[in-house]
Amino acid sequence: MFQWKGAAGVCINEENQVLMVLQAAPDEEPKWTVPSGGIEGNETYEEACMREFEEETGLTVEIVSKLQDKNGMNAQYGISYDIQYFLVKRVSGELTLQDPDEFILEIAWKSADELDSLELSYPEDVAFLKGLLVKAIES
Repeated sequence: MFQWKGAAGVCINEENQVLMVLQAAPDEEPKWTVPSGGIEGNETYEEACMREFEEETGLTVEIVSKLQDKNGMNAQYGISYDIQYFLVKRVSGELTLQDPDEFILEIAWKSADELDSLELSYPEDVAFLKGLLVKAIES
């Protein structure tokens, strides 16, 4: 079984919206997710998160804190996965579609209410992301 390791970045703006990307490989239906991707070479999870975030959105970010680990198995594809999610904050840059893999179709800030109606790559992330947005309001 192939083991895939990756990282995801969660960025929340002043309007309490989370930055999402609409992505799809050429033969896939487009779905929304937070910026994320696989570890390359000897990268740490944190380095992969920051690189993927910049590749997918044009924004340079820094890690604020680790949020969660998501581990599991996709028996259909024979893949086990380990993804670490990080809260990130924007350091510089402008939102730009510049994904080198050309899988990113759109970048947008989404509110908690909008998350319920989006077609997500990982539907199980809705409750997690909405919980973060509620915490952001409270702090």
